[in-house]
Amino acid sequence: MARHGDDRGQASVELAGLLPLIAALVVLLWQAVVAGQAVWLAGTAARAAARAEAVGGDPAAAARATLPPALRRGLRAEPEPDGGVRLRLRVPTVVGDHRLVSVTARARFRPQEG
Repeated sequence: MARHGDDRGQASVELAGLLPLIAALVVLLWQAVVAGQAVWLAGTAARAAARAEAVGGDPAAAARATLPPALRRGLRAEPEPDGGVRLRLRVPTVVGDHRLVSVTARARFRPQEG
């Protein structure tokens, strides 16, 4: 006998409706983590590139060696007139093979006499 106002299964229906929202929130949070990692690693790679530039090495190769493969694509290391290096990385997306934004970092070491 069916009862009117029976709410068995209501929680399951509500959860099924919220799952896409929860999944989108998880993807957005993970994307924020990836962007934060790119910012952090851009600074590290810029310092490595500046050290290489200061001793006469290849700044792009030094920066590339400090980065994970996902961040190496699209890397630009540009020496500046004052001996510094400006580094640009493209932030990868969590879903798909796209790039959202670019992150720029700059570092400078005095040229080393040797």
